[in-house]
Amino acid sequence: MQTPVLRNGVVALLASASLLLSACSSGDGPAAGEEAPSPRSSPASAPASASPSADLPPAEGSVAVVKTLTDGLASPWGVAALPGGDLLVGSRDEATITRIDAESGGKTLLGSVPGVAPAGEGGLLGLAVAPTFGADHLVYAYFTTESDNRIARLQYDEKKPPGQQLGAPDTILRGIPKGSIHNGGRIAFGPDRMLYAGTGETGDTGLAQDKASPAGKILRMTPDGEPVHGNPEGDSLVYSYGHRNVQGLAWDSGKRLWASEFGQNTWDELNLIEPGKNYGWPDVEGKEGASGFVDPVAQWKTSEASPSGIAYAEGSIWMAGLRGERLWRIPLSGKADEPLARPQAFLEGKYGRLRTVLAAGGDKLWLVTSNTDGRGTAKPGDDRILLLKVR
Repeated sequence: MQTPVLRNGVVALLASASLLLSACSSGDGPAAGEEAPSPRSSPASAPASASPSADLPPAEGSVAVVKTLTDGLASPWGVAALPGGDLLVGSRDEATITRIDAESGGKTLLGSVPGVAPAGEGGLLGLAVAPTFGADHLVYAYFTTESDNRIARLQYDEKKPPGQQLGAPDTILRGIPKGSIHNGGRIAFGPDRMLYAGTGETGDTGLAQDKASPAGKILRMTPDGEPVHGNPEGDSLVYSYGHRNVQGLAWDSGKRLWASEFGQNTWDELNLIEPGKNYGWPDVEGKEGASGFVDPVAQWKTSEASPSGIAYAEGSIWMAGLRGERLWRIPLSGKADEPLARPQAFLEGKYGRLRTVLAAGGDKLWLVTSNTDGRGTAKPGDDRILLLKVR
């Protein structure tokens, strides 16, 4: 099934590559993409809060590396857990999906996704496993083609030989504008069993405020790519807007949706997402208290974060930093407007750029590095998946 993003018009496609590149060089600075090396700088800017009660996470957390599950991965980006715990990992540049045994780290190549056109920040990006996987064996992928970004589902048949286990992609959504930068790409199924997607504005900043465009948005759709009853506008997939480049989506124990967002030159953000709300870009970056816009719950200097994936575990949001080369812990207070305490940084500079973090059950997280995508400094063994114990 091939579904347009909106029923009321044709979506806008990207501006020319030359315009995007000039915008990046003239106004975006290093944080516009994820290109710059990672300075070691001061803690994030976020308010302190009242003392936690017994049911809140501690103000101070901890991270311990349990093991390196696997290494030698090429440009890993999207990661999703199968029932039973094994992981599916996508290669942004090679457009392949590989299964990783959660105990041994052994790799099995499922196959490649046809139609992927890697370039700039585009390629095979987010992965998600259908909540009905036990019955239908469907895997969802967000990827860049020669003309746009798309979401497709592929059937996974593990009885077939390695490398031939993926069925042909069934495109459920096409026409998400693409660019050399800011393609978004994270997808995840929510507690409501609907599919959410974070998109970027491709460097064309005005698209973020244009409700007729899927760019610079968080989209909410059925597993077939249709608008969901209860979306802010009944004929639209747009769930929230005013985003620059969303690459992290996660839900807390209260089923609240959180999203990480790349800033331009000043502030990266962690946002609590509410349907229909405007998160400010390009009019607002960071906490400004401007009327009509939602301020982030926490913000960081762009040198400290450039956030991609996020996950929820042990009462906190955990956020992977690319340029910042660190894992951030944001303990949640239960309030809508502030964390329990200042975010804490862990693993600073130890594993290079960090792309994806995924809940592994209880006090465990999977953490995926990103040093082989052309922007990091690859070391022997890169890229790798680490198992962490957190508090």
